[in-house]
Amino acid sequence: MEKTPIKITDKAAKEILYILENKNIPEGYGLRIGIRGGGCGAAGYFLGFDKQKEGDEAYQIKGVKVYFEKKYFMYLLDVELDFEERTEERGFVFNKGANA
Repeated sequence: MEKTPIKITDKAAKEILYILENKNIPEGYGLRIGIRGGGCGAAGYFLGFDKQKEGDEAYQIKGVKVYFEKKYFMYLLDVELDFEERTEERGFVFNKGANA
């Protein structure tokens, strides 16, 4: 099994695959993970669907094609992408320090 910098929970992978299949995402697109700089050294993560671009890091994780720019590799080490559903909200969350 290939070692990946970011982990994806089963619940998150299931939701991503559902979106790819049911929300008119173009064929061949995968999950793009990006980083926005934040204050006090905090980084903010963002998600989107995109084609692989030249120079991207690319991984297949639990059936999900994942792309991100090489410069983000260190920011994604030891990070886990999860999907949470609560009474009044649902969405993807990034957990830092996930030794999954």
